[in-house]
Amino acid sequence: MKRRMLLATTAILSASLLAAGCGKPASEPQNSAAGAQTPSSEPGKQVTLRFATWDTGDLLKIQETIARQFEAKHPGVKVQVEAYGDGFDQKLAASIGANNAPDVMYMWDFPTYSQNLEPLDAMMSADAGLKPDDFYPGLFNYVKIGGKTYGMPAGFTTRVMYYNKKLFDEANVPYPKAGWTWDDFKETAKKLTNPAKKQYGFGIRAENDPYDLQGFIWSNGGSFISPDGKSIDGFMNGKETADVLQMFGSLVKDKTAVIVGGKNQQSGDDVFKAGKIAMWESGVWPLDGFKEAKIDVGTVVMPAFPGKKLKGVIAESAVSISKSSKNKDMAWEFVKYYASDEAIKLRTSDLPVRKSVVAEKKLDQDPLYQSFYKMLEACDDTPAFLLNPKWNEVNRNLTSAINTIMLGQNAKDSLDKAVKDSEKFFK
Repeated sequence: MKRRMLLATTAILSASLLAAGCGKPASEPQNSAAGAQTPSSEPGKQVTLRFATWDTGDLLKIQETIARQFEAKHPGVKVQVEAYGDGFDQKLAASIGANNAPDVMYMWDFPTYSQNLEPLDAMMSADAGLKPDDFYPGLFNYVKIGGKTYGMPAGFTTRVMYYNKKLFDEANVPYPKAGWTWDDFKETAKKLTNPAKKQYGFGIRAENDPYDLQGFIWSNGGSFISPDGKSIDGFMNGKETADVLQMFGSLVKDKTAVIVGGKNQQSGDDVFKAGKIAMWESGVWPLDGFKEAKIDVGTVVMPAFPGKKLKGVIAESAVSISKSSKNKDMAWEFVKYYASDEAIKLRTSDLPVRKSVVAEKKLDQDPLYQSFYKMLEACDDTPAFLLNPKWNEVNRNLTSAINTIMLGQNAKDSLDKAVKDSEKFFK
């Protein structure tokens, strides 16, 4: 699954590249009759579908396997997997700008690309085989712009709290349980901090992606942006937002948390594996690495603020169809297959989006995975980047402010500056 910190820094360049070519697609949008019957290529004619992915290495091999299995089900169709890697956004934007977009592509930044994507609503409603009720409904909130669906959920992760059971046992501290509060968290972190061993209760990232922090902000009743996406003053620098970020900065100041992942520093995942932090919040990405390192790890839903509803945020991968594709019907068949039980079971870098696959694998009963699905139930808010098309510019100022807060600066002052520097994007 693509990490947003890298992608957000490239989205501004991508938008400028799109501006050069988005007004004149290579072909006019085609009317789709997907769902009436499974399309097939004309006899003797090869149809090539281009599929752009950001995956590399072993994950890319999985994409190739999915492509070959789709080809086996659709004689005469060739799926050309194009690995854009970490340059995904720049390469995708360049291909769209040159009127040479792939037919199908991984997608996350719908505000930037929606005008170049084919809405899927008509195809979805006409295709009884899709079984939309088998998807977790909150996932569709992240693939819509203006009420239209531009992507099919393919994989996701929520964020949970990892904890090192060995360190808890050594300190005779009970494991955290669902329903705990941030006051419980802070007290637990203090008990698990041992300066003599350079061991800390928690790790704070040197560079924080505001996207990942939104669940905490929402849980305290705050938001980075107004619900209509038109204002940040009083939201990004509001008390509820500032209090959350100040709380994290204070953990570093009182030495119950340590900064990780900065220049010449180990990543938080590696520090956790080394037994130097007892708790670490993240998505599903590091879990396999923790298992391989034989860490006796547990997961639990995030703490809540007293008297307030727990909220979470989703990192989601989707697959979309280019508006300029000349093979929309077959592209839809590939998108549908990519979101099928068969294909979902092959992918390992994110969590299954279909309830049937989760039930078959019993992930919602697995102590390590059930917290991710419990957090999914709390993910009903809309991220800031989906509410305003210029959020990527705002995000740079907010990121800078947050990082200074984690290093000891006053949260309200830092956020006020970020708002002042960003208000020009709302005029």
